[in-house]
Amino acid sequence: MSAALRFTPRTLRAATFGWASLLGVVLLAAEPGKYVGPMDVVASPDGKSLFVLAADAGQILVVDVAGGKVAKTIACPATPTGLAVSPDGGKLYVTCGGVRGTACVIDAASGQVAATIPVGHTPFGPALVPGGKRLLVCNRFHNDVSVIDLAANKETARVKAIREPHKIAVTPNGSLAFVSNLLPVDPADSYNVAAEVTVIELGSLATSKIRLPNGSSSVQEICVSPDGAYAYIAHILSRYQMPTTQLERGWMNTNALSVIDVAEKKLLNTVLLDDIDLGAAMPWAVATTADGKRIIVSHAATHELSVIDAEGLIAKLKGMPKTIEEAKAAGRYDTQGSYSSVTVEDVPNDLAFLVDLKRRIQLRRGGPWGLVKEEGPLVNGPRGLDVIGTKIYTAVYFSDAVAVVDLEDKSYYPVKLIPLGPEPVLTVQRRGEMFFHDADLCFQHWQSCASCHPDARIDALNWDLLNDGLGTPKNNKSMLYAHRTPPSMAQGVRESGEVAVRSGITHIQFAVRPEEDAVAIDEYLKTLQPVPSPHLVDGKLSEAAERGKKLFFSERLGCATCHPEPLYTDLKMHDVGSKGQYDRVSEFDTPTLIECWRTAPYMHDGHYTTIEQLLKEGKHGSVTGDVEGLTDQERKDLAEFVLSL
Repeated sequence: MSAALRFTPRTLRAATFGWASLLGVVLLAAEPGKYVGPMDVVASPDGKSLFVLAADAGQILVVDVAGGKVAKTIACPATPTGLAVSPDGGKLYVTCGGVRGTACVIDAASGQVAATIPVGHTPFGPALVPGGKRLLVCNRFHNDVSVIDLAANKETARVKAIREPHKIAVTPNGSLAFVSNLLPVDPADSYNVAAEVTVIELGSLATSKIRLPNGSSSVQEICVSPDGAYAYIAHILSRYQMPTTQLERGWMNTNALSVIDVAEKKLLNTVLLDDIDLGAAMPWAVATTADGKRIIVSHAATHELSVIDAEGLIAKLKGMPKTIEEAKAAGRYDTQGSYSSVTVEDVPNDLAFLVDLKRRIQLRRGGPWGLVKEEGPLVNGPRGLDVIGTKIYTAVYFSDAVAVVDLEDKSYYPVKLIPLGPEPVLTVQRRGEMFFHDADLCFQHWQSCASCHPDARIDALNWDLLNDGLGTPKNNKSMLYAHRTPPSMAQGVRESGEVAVRSGITHIQFAVRPEEDAVAIDEYLKTLQPVPSPHLVDGKLSEAAERGKKLFFSERLGCATCHPEPLYTDLKMHDVGSKGQYDRVSEFDTPTLIECWRTAPYMHDGHYTTIEQLLKEGKHGSVTGDVEGLTDQERKDLAEFVLSL
């Protein structure tokens, strides 16, 4: 990729002043490192205002739709993570904070916090139940959902989700809630590994689950159609069982929309949002127009929107033959390849299924600002979105702006921007974060680094990356402390995090990039900090974890021999008896145990889904101590300590 296509502070500045002058506003450059960081946008019920969740600024910005500018800012008591608006537009429900998360009730007119309701660890995706009496909140790292009585401003129940719940969509009649769970919980070396959707019966709070197709991970957002008939889920559909020898035709990662039949509470089918030779990386938000006729998906890594004909999609999915025999009877089966999908089973692998039903709208390179393609992306990192009439409003994280797309505008780039603050001046770390989430670094834009490493952590899948030989799949590793704990990769084939970053660009993204891009990614990854464990009690070890700590550091077990403080790794290779059927060596790198509570499944092949299972069935630690002699309680205590790190 030529240097002319790279997104730099200089090109961003030039582009920003171009559209700023066109809109009749003057923007000064922001202080480096100071950003708005818009993550979501919710329209007021009357369509006159937009409420923008500005995560980095710690605010809710109120945008005047008619004027196209920020009219007011509302300070949040902690970092905002999610936003909902009352039916009358008078109240905002904002989730905030981390370990001690809260749901805040804010008066939209005055900006005053009317109530602060304690919820769980890192709350996300607040959703109002129709009628306005209850609020649902995802507690991401407690893996559950808070049910809040808004009359009493009090949490009344916790409902178990699956893994890292992110977003909630409630049916119009208020009977069901669908919860997206970011990651799978399966052993990574099993045949089928997939994330699942939690379904909550809002009357009884009983739950069930709907499994997405094999390879489904990074499940971000979910919405329900206005008529309550279907739920739409945006996610990545990984081809993790293929060796990563190429990227063409979605060989490694594809990007998908799954459709759930609400009445049946089951998956109808999954369609791909990519084209045959162009990926649509990192689908993020999903919404519909008010009439339900169009589905809108934002793509965080390819800086675009997909607009899908909902009626045409449902009709096509329902008309698909279930068997070859049905296809032959319907005249849809021939030997000339006239139909890319013959039966329902073919649909999730069909890159042409949406060819007549989808429009991809780029949020960059061209448009009303008079820019030419060579000036590079103007809009980078679309996240949450909402729709007012025929206009889509999308929060654009790295550009500190809201992109506006009018669906009735048939021009090639029907995009305008609403700036949310001063022009962002990107530090090297911010550029690295942007590159990590940018599919411009990838051949045909199939994926970004974050496609396999959401939040720079893990996707819970095994990948055959070829760096240690063909046919040796290894579990994905977190990027936390990757530069402090060399060597990299399970077999230590990369001597440092720096080498691993550059090898990833070359051999996983299949791209050639300037050295400065890799340096920026290095610097971003070095800024990562561990999230406090949900197993801690008021920031301290529980009684069980304290007992486990004594066991961990005891001569009896000797866990600290290979996992010494402070990083809980000796940075060495060891044979711990974990060689599997596909492995050609017996020694593997000793990973840090910091934040291992969020990196299941465990070991280089992802065979164990819990630490207790690793200790009991895997007999991990038997090389240095008496792990097999642990009682059930001791094993639980030891696991509790490790999960508290």
